[in-house]
Amino acid sequence: MSRKEDFIQQITDGYSSKGESITLGGAILDGEALPNAYVKIPLKTLNRHGLIAGATGTGKTKTIQVLSEQLSSFGIPVLMMDIKGDFSGIAKEGEEKPFITERHAKINIPYTTSRFPVELLTLSEQNGVRLRATISEFGPVLFSRILNLNDTQAGVVSVIFKYCDDNKMPLLDLKDIKKIINYITEEGKDEIEEHYGKISTSTTGTILRKIIELEQQGADLFFGEMSFDVEDLMRIDENGKGYINILRLTDIQDKPKLFSTFMLSLLAEIYQQMPEKGDSDQPELVIFIDEAHLIFNEASNALLEQIETIVKLIRSKGIGIYFITQNPMDIPSGVLAQLGLKIQHALRAFTANDRKAIKQTADNYPTSDYYKTDEVLTSLGIGEALVTALNEKGIPTPLAATMMRAPMSRMDILTESEIQEINNKSKLVKKYSELIDRESAYEMLNKKITVIEQEVAKQEQEKASEKEESKGPSTASVVGKSVLKVLTSATFIRGAFGVLTKMFKK
Repeated sequence: MSRKEDFIQQITDGYSSKGESITLGGAILDGEALPNAYVKIPLKTLNRHGLIAGATGTGKTKTIQVLSEQLSSFGIPVLMMDIKGDFSGIAKEGEEKPFITERHAKINIPYTTSRFPVELLTLSEQNGVRLRATISEFGPVLFSRILNLNDTQAGVVSVIFKYCDDNKMPLLDLKDIKKIINYITEEGKDEIEEHYGKISTSTTGTILRKIIELEQQGADLFFGEMSFDVEDLMRIDENGKGYINILRLTDIQDKPKLFSTFMLSLLAEIYQQMPEKGDSDQPELVIFIDEAHLIFNEASNALLEQIETIVKLIRSKGIGIYFITQNPMDIPSGVLAQLGLKIQHALRAFTANDRKAIKQTADNYPTSDYYKTDEVLTSLGIGEALVTALNEKGIPTPLAATMMRAPMSRMDILTESEIQEINNKSKLVKKYSELIDRESAYEMLNKKITVIEQEVAKQEQEKASEKEESKGPSTASVVGKSVLKVLTSATFIRGAFGVLTKMFKK
């Protein structure tokens, strides 16, 4: 048996699957695409997460498009976090062109065009399905990690959540959490100290500054109601295709904290709500996170630990997470170790550091008798990639340089009118378009403070009347000025609050 025949046999055996599988393309040896040497990924292993990497312009987006199309065709929904805004064309049929026909002839895969059901999601004021979550849904631990708080500051956040729970004050948006911080520092200081312990104003000041920093990145648009229901990501259309949910993030590329806040909250919500699936035949949902380095470069150690933990655990719920970035070194080692599928497009070596990074990248892939991995990484063409996956038994497949199949949908973005057409037909846009601002901590605290001020004013008026009766009418103007000073004294209000609290409890 020749070297070529040996290689084809290795690919055929290594990528065979008893169950349903996705075909990525055909294997390449010595620069030649081999017909019928198919590189396939079993649906059963797609909840083992993955990495799609490569230099700009090498074909990463088209690879994600191919994967999403194949998943949708099997009735598996997809969530694509689209930072660059170049993925939306999947909603429209592609166009068969000579270079596509030639590519598919080489790997002996028939080419057809198709379109796929799409929902356009947004975190900002762009047109689309608005995604929101409440502060309460985050909980004190996750909210503290998002803000990168130390243990003392996180403890204060826990007190805030406990106080709001005890007093049935919903924490919905950032104005709620800011209001409660101001309250426990000023008017409610004595009440908090009596029931929950003393809180340093310097600590609350630090927490408030970090919240404002998050707010300046646009988080005020994200926190609030109505909250997005993750079940709406799991829809199948009337033809049995899974919906491809595209979260358009083009306007928050310079707001990595908001991006990581959303991503972590979404993963946590999915993990909490989805039932355990065990060893299922296919994933329930696959999530693609584009430009993943934006998350990891800005994340605190606590946030990285949280991401790593969720990535480890969420696959038991039937959820696959795929990170897209230029270089695998962008992904923390703890996360990288959890990624079963690796699709590596070409890397470019312009400097000594580039060459060093390529050697490190090559070490992340299985050794091969047929490739010098570090050399192949720099010689791959557009739409070609090194692939290694897990077979149905969880064993890594042989390394295969692969000529990737072309997307069936449009390899370009939607026009504004096409985006509007999708949104006009969307049931979810209508469902989440209304901004609900029900009574929450902000309004309840304002009412509470108003009652306090009114009670203090009433008491002072009574005192003033008593003085007028004892001293005569000539002292009225002097007393009036005294009352005005008292009413504007925050110190007096805080002192009186302890008495009023007992009155409210009665």
